[in-house]
Amino acid sequence: MKLEVEKKDLLTLLGRSQNIVEKRNTMPILVNILLEAEGDTLKVFATDLEVSLKDQIPSKVSNPGRVAVSAKNLFEIIKELPEGPVVLEKKENNWLRVTQKKSVFNLVGMSPDEYPVFPTFKTDHFVEMDSDILSEMIEKTLYSVSSDETRYHLNGVFLEAPKQDSVLRMVATDGHRLSMVDRKTSGTDKLELTSGVIVPKKGLNEIKKLLDSTSDAVELAIEGSQLIIRHDQTLLLIRLIEGKYPNYQQLVPQNLKESLRAPKETLLSSLKRVSLLSNAKSKGVTLSLTAGKMEIASNNPELGDAKEEIEVDYKGRDIKIGFNAKYILDVLGAIKEDIIEIDFNDHLSPGVVRPEKDASYTCVVMPMRI
Repeated sequence: MKLEVEKKDLLTLLGRSQNIVEKRNTMPILVNILLEAEGDTLKVFATDLEVSLKDQIPSKVSNPGRVAVSAKNLFEIIKELPEGPVVLEKKENNWLRVTQKKSVFNLVGMSPDEYPVFPTFKTDHFVEMDSDILSEMIEKTLYSVSSDETRYHLNGVFLEAPKQDSVLRMVATDGHRLSMVDRKTSGTDKLELTSGVIVPKKGLNEIKKLLDSTSDAVELAIEGSQLIIRHDQTLLLIRLIEGKYPNYQQLVPQNLKESLRAPKETLLSSLKRVSLLSNAKSKGVTLSLTAGKMEIASNNPELGDAKEEIEVDYKGRDIKIGFNAKYILDVLGAIKEDIIEIDFNDHLSPGVVRPEKDASYTCVVMPMRI
């Protein structure tokens, strides 16, 4: 294998593979990527057996072939090279020689035959989706995904298309909070998502990186136990989490009696300040509500205490309720609108946070005893 390729193209290609390759070394081959040169393209394959990436760039191939090589080491070398063409050449014993002008690097590689078989698909039922909308939906739910590996069915975002209004829905919960967002899109019936699927967190992070690198639409399909994302020459295949997602509808409280409205930025900055003196583990803060005012307070015997008062639109009864400040800050960080609304019943009931004029985004946060 021998080819010449532009440094900037190769760096982009290798950059996309960095977070996909397996870092825990359970299978040594998975810290590698597979490079394949044929025709006038260089293809890269990266997988950790859960998330798989296939991508390609134009190159001048003088000798076709394949080689598996360390993703991190090759990326670090290419990153430090100056702009211009780079020559990649496979040597004996699967070594890869990287040459640019007077720079020569010889990297130990592995046999391409040891690389796992790359997943394939047959479906042509792809749905086109606006990359901005899909990226926003991921951003509004990803922070609520559970990191508790014993509850593996909560380690991803639940994706479904309810049978009404051509809506795509994403839901995430870790048992302490829940985020749910709906967005209208056409063609969701092709995805056969009425019973929903669970997309792992790592896969969603890779999808978001791809979406943020383009303003064009991407194509989405589901086949068997994998989600397929396609854009130009880039292909992401994500193995879905098997398991039954909880009935999230039961977790969204209805008929809440008390409601307040507050400027998002004011509440966000105040919470950040007051939570600096909260318990490092629980991040607990107390919200004390009286007509037109909210006092935010924290107390940590080892650090001290803090309180701050902000003006809010509230006309209900006096109430004091405790929350994990980080959970509220995560929600506020995902909301783009200027005014937020918080609904609740009492100090023991969950709070529902949403943008004032966007009922399609709902966040539920459980209260805590302070």
